[in-house]
Amino acid sequence: MSQIELADNPLVHRYAGKEMGELWGPLRKFRTWRRLWIALAEAQSELGLTAADGVTPRIGHRQIEELRKHADTIDFAKAEAYEKRFHHDVMAHIHSYGDDCPDAREIIHLGATSCYVTDNTDLLLMREGLQLLRGRLLAVIKVLAEFARTHRAVATLGFTHFQPAQLTTVGKRACLWCHDFVMDLEEVEHRLQLLRFRGAKGTTGTQASFLALFRGNHQTVRQLDALVAKKMGFDEVIPVTGQTYSRKVDSQVLDCLSGICQSAHKYGTDLRLLAHLREIEEAFGEEQVGSSAMPYKRNPMRAERMCSLARFGSNLATNAAQTAATQWLERTLDDSANRRLVLPQAFLTADAVLRLAINISRGLGVNREIIRSHVDEALPYMATENVMMSAVAGGADRQIVHERIRQHSIAATEAMKMTGEKNDLLERLAADPLFRAVDHRKAASTESFVGRAPQQVDEFLTEVISPIQKRCPHEVQQDSDVQI
Repeated sequence: MSQIELADNPLVHRYAGKEMGELWGPLRKFRTWRRLWIALAEAQSELGLTAADGVTPRIGHRQIEELRKHADTIDFAKAEAYEKRFHHDVMAHIHSYGDDCPDAREIIHLGATSCYVTDNTDLLLMREGLQLLRGRLLAVIKVLAEFARTHRAVATLGFTHFQPAQLTTVGKRACLWCHDFVMDLEEVEHRLQLLRFRGAKGTTGTQASFLALFRGNHQTVRQLDALVAKKMGFDEVIPVTGQTYSRKVDSQVLDCLSGICQSAHKYGTDLRLLAHLREIEEAFGEEQVGSSAMPYKRNPMRAERMCSLARFGSNLATNAAQTAATQWLERTLDDSANRRLVLPQAFLTADAVLRLAINISRGLGVNREIIRSHVDEALPYMATENVMMSAVAGGADRQIVHERIRQHSIAATEAMKMTGEKNDLLERLAADPLFRAVDHRKAASTESFVGRAPQQVDEFLTEVISPIQKRCPHEVQQDSDVQI
């Protein structure tokens, strides 16, 4: 069947980046299996596993060189044919590799169980996937920090319950988005720091097979575990496993990815609300179409897509948690098919979400005049407290002032409702002799209502963002081209 006749995964072909797609592709997976078999054979040879007993297959330089020579030359058709015979993917690839390496056939997978290649590969892929996502997070943080710096003092309506509240600034709001991603970066780095290798643990995690190969030498078996891990780039191994490493590791990693999706969804939702207000808009292509029926539409489609994917990604964490909770004793197999779906899709989704976040952040437009008009509409109500305090300071009775402001507020609101005109509350107050001692311009200055928002932006950039950028100046993954 042709490619267009079969279902595909849009995470791979439409949303995620090429690097993440290749990371979780079949070629990387099965080449990693072969790297693991090579590492095991090398370690066994270096630790003195020989044929001196007349039973153990000899692991020599010639066999290892043969394994290395064919590390990347995988015959997928042959492996598929073997799997149809054996109904076992690991055995299929062992036989296929053995056909490529006839002199080394008998030492492939020596003493190992299937999870030696499957679980260790998943840990290797998750580590590299987290490193890729770390770079994406650094890029989002960088762009949002620049946006916050540019708009640090632009006064805008703050909202609680999506109702006008005290003023904030555009830059301060961007710091809220940025800080969520900073917390995700910290969690990704924490997970990378704690991630360990499964190593060479044997069928039920007891290392009995390796103990037999090394004639009961416990210390050598421990060295084997550490040496294989080192060859695959890990400093530490998981101290105890069953046949599999604890699926709690997957759950913790996917909780981390879910956190990324949560941050992106919050960011995207805020942008969609602001787009409705026409205050902040994502980039819109010169020939981009917002609606097939309504030519005037300019939808926040990138933010909508980011929210859509983020919702999917967040839900995958629950799946991993249920898998961790339902493992039986040393292992059961009902996690296998599930993890084939969930692990790649979680990483692909997080990658897609962050690529969108970078792309959106780089193209944000701030409509300052519209923001100002919304501030002007709500500011008179906010300014009444300043007006009242100033009038009282000038000798007026506080209760009389309060009642007069209430009356003027009601009248101004009714006038707006009846005529659609702008809010003239401040003009009404300025014309009232009771408030002649008030400096009305000062009372209505936006600087009186944004508090320390501009200074908080400066402090956040200096105390939180600058240290991040100093310790990882060259690790930003800026690729953010997305299919629109």
